[in-house]
Amino acid sequence: MSLILHYAPDNASLIVRLALEELGLPYQTRLVDRAARAQEGAAYRAINPHGLIPAIETPHGAIFETAAILLWLDEQKPGQLSPMPCAQGRGDHLKWLLFIANTLHPALRMTFYSEKYCPGSEAALRAHMRGQILQYLARIEAAARGPFFAGDAPGMIDLYLAPLLRWCALYPGGADGALDLAPFPALLAMCRTLERRPAAQRAALAEGLGAAPYSAPRPPNPPEGSAT
Repeated sequence: MSLILHYAPDNASLIVRLALEELGLPYQTRLVDRAARAQEGAAYRAINPHGLIPAIETPHGAIFETAAILLWLDEQKPGQLSPMPCAQGRGDHLKWLLFIANTLHPALRMTFYSEKYCPGSEAALRAHMRGQILQYLARIEAAARGPFFAGDAPGMIDLYLAPLLRWCALYPGGADGALDLAPFPALLAMCRTLERRPAAQRAALAEGLGAAPYSAPRPPNPPEGSAT
């Protein structure tokens, strides 16, 4: 199976790269040069008309939207990144995955790109979203049940959540700066456990994220491309 991940370093495509590495699926990468605004060009919009990263080309066509890509990849090796269809725990896994994709991730996007959502009132929007993000993380923290969110092995939720936690800690979240993740010990422990996995280490090396990209993040130093 031929897969091509269209990515930029330390973007949402990192979530997809983590899944590809965990599943052991062969894939190629194509850099989307954000410094040149390649995501807005005709060539990339032919793959993802919304001009957002990531997208993945599959034998059945291109897929965009991070959660959609994760669900499609999960179907390629059922049971490895989530409970099998109709298995106990499948519903819980999906509801939290989509909460992260539809609620937490957009809240971060509104925080990081506040000028696009509320021109002239960016600081107020960031401060409001900071409170919302802390509430969302508290709910996720309370639902975590093991070394990883749902137990002993990483799933789609962990692979989606770890980069979001990285960005919460690394980038401004309002008047007080980046968010302190110390109040979320279960989530930080998940990040540390994930960082020890060979798949996560390969992804971090490919994007220049350092040895502790989720528990103690630092700005990326990618071998190619730009995160912004």
